[in-house]
Amino acid sequence: MDNKEALKALEPKEVFNYFYEISNIPRGSGNEKQISDYLMKFAEKHNLEARQDKALNVVIKKDGTKGYKHLPAVILQGHMDMVCEKNESYIHDFLRDPIKLKLEGEYLTAEGTTLGADNGIAVAYCLAILAAKDIPHPPLEVIITSEEEIGLKGAAKLKTFDIEGKYLINIDAEDEGVFFSSCAGGARTIIDLPIHWEIEPEEYDKYSLMITGLKGGHSGGEINKNRGNSNKLIGRILNQLKKTCDIKLAYISGGLKENAIPREAKAKLLVNKKNNILFKKQIDQISTAIKNELALSDPNFNIDVEISNDSEKRMFSDETTDNVISILMNIPYGVQTMSMDIEGLVESSTNIGVVQVDKDSIKFKSATRSSVGSLKQYILEQIETLAKSNNAKFELVSSYPEWKYNRHSKLRELFIKVYKEEYNKKPEIAAIHAGLECGLLSEKLENVDMIAIGPNMHDVHTPDERLNIKSTKRTWEFILQILKEIKQI
Repeated sequence: MDNKEALKALEPKEVFNYFYEISNIPRGSGNEKQISDYLMKFAEKHNLEARQDKALNVVIKKDGTKGYKHLPAVILQGHMDMVCEKNESYIHDFLRDPIKLKLEGEYLTAEGTTLGADNGIAVAYCLAILAAKDIPHPPLEVIITSEEEIGLKGAAKLKTFDIEGKYLINIDAEDEGVFFSSCAGGARTIIDLPIHWEIEPEEYDKYSLMITGLKGGHSGGEINKNRGNSNKLIGRILNQLKKTCDIKLAYISGGLKENAIPREAKAKLLVNKKNNILFKKQIDQISTAIKNELALSDPNFNIDVEISNDSEKRMFSDETTDNVISILMNIPYGVQTMSMDIEGLVESSTNIGVVQVDKDSIKFKSATRSSVGSLKQYILEQIETLAKSNNAKFELVSSYPEWKYNRHSKLRELFIKVYKEEYNKKPEIAAIHAGLECGLLSEKLENVDMIAIGPNMHDVHTPDERLNIKSTKRTWEFILQILKEIKQI
């Protein structure tokens, strides 16, 4: 059986068939027109009421089945976009190419790229339920949003004038048997540093420096795992080199998405010919030190340095280079505070996810999260102050609220009851240090009872992203059981 046929044989078939279909549609954040139109065509094919707004959000409605028509509507919710990350050497155009799915034991993953199970599996679940003729359920309102991965932009623009549901099931979590009842708020920021260019001197050799081998990961769910951040590390390397060697910086970049811990970074350096031996010695010493620090979290960390034949004759001024190093050395990264209410929960964090040269400026893009609004604001003020002290501009790109815990959730009690009956054990009720759309939707939809669930996924937002197949099946069956038992509320 070839890989395609093996994929089609996965259970539940209806879910994986839809996941296969949407994996053939490019749907990176900001490139969702095709997938949004696909959802509208699906609704038309199945004679379902649907609407698409200017932000490309899609709302699809389906009447309740016999015996459930009188019940309050249930909202099923997820997002259509995915984080587009790939291995440096893998050739893939996220604007045109399909995701190449493959099986690895008990997991579904992708060849060289992110899988897009975050949050394509929610879309697949919803489509399978909407298309089914034999699943008992109350009236359904399916909300599939756009641009979730770049600041919940679709949810922020969603109009809710026709949404009547009283219960909302968000399917954007990644741990089976863990029911999320609150989440962190977040914000995206940019430090925009102008580049002052100079002509490179002749007495310097050109080198390219590349950081590879880091694991990366979700900047919310995996921020507490002490994984190396390539942007912070390259700033540290440059800082140490500049202390002992006469170096000039001509280019720097790292990371692809603000909400993914960056795995790779590169810089183009000019090194005074007199310092070549010292430069290489320093690289070896720095590499040894960092490898030792990251031995458990990122055992494959590596620094590659090669002679460069780049024909570019420009370089950053010393002032620009100093500003770059200052920003990367001082911009906050990682866990900032831990919750005192929930043991083990990250309360606030920030991730410098992208460094990129854009014509005559360098952009440093961060994603900040906190379940306490004032702490989020404090981190943003730190980043803004850092920008000003380095003669750079600060931009707040987006901001979204936290989702507050509802102590009187009837929906959560039903989930706990059904889970105990199905698995003879208690589920975990938790808060998540990630931005779920429940925060925005709870502001737009007053008094709607919400919960977030999902099957087991690992290393999302990286090319190692994988979806557990059996967990996907169990979560599917659990959702169907919830829809069947919802009349108990």
